[in-house]
Amino acid sequence: MRVLGVDPGLTRCGVGVVEGVAGRPLTMLGVGVVRTPADADIGPRLVGIERGIEEWIDRYEPELVAVERVFSQHNVRTVMGTAQASAVAMLCASRRGLPVALHTPSEVKAAVTGSGRADKAQVGAMVTRLLRLSAPPKPADAADALALAICHIWRAPAQNRLQQAVAQNRLQQAAALHASKGRTS
Repeated sequence: MRVLGVDPGLTRCGVGVVEGVAGRPLTMLGVGVVRTPADADIGPRLVGIERGIEEWIDRYEPELVAVERVFSQHNVRTVMGTAQASAVAMLCASRRGLPVALHTPSEVKAAVTGSGRADKAQVGAMVTRLLRLSAPPKPADAADALALAICHIWRAPAQNRLQQAVAQNRLQQAAALHASKGRTS
């Protein structure tokens, strides 16, 4: 599985591509940051993020895009920018028919470090170790994007089994309901 991880942000939008399957060593294919000037208007900044993400999708051809789920922060202005960048990433993926997975920061931290409360340095150190890199990716947004991709690769098999079980249960309930209506008519 090849996953593009996106750590959304208006000034620095982390991007990283990881390939592999759960239970086997993973490979980093690319890591970087899409940057926009903090003093620019919002419209051109979002277009810049879109172009950057489109370039990453063109270059690496991911099977899925994993995006950090935006959570409420104290600074509304920051969360709005993050949400807007997140929407751009989801739009770019969806436009191409790529599935999008959202993961919370604590989910990603727990998957990569074992603790949902890990700090940026711990995440960077584990990403470095898991991908067998010589140094942590800089800035932290880039390491976070790789962590998102790793999280998805590791969690996807369990999530897929859970989704299949839920879908199967719904089918069985619908069939039982249909059968019971047939007996009462």
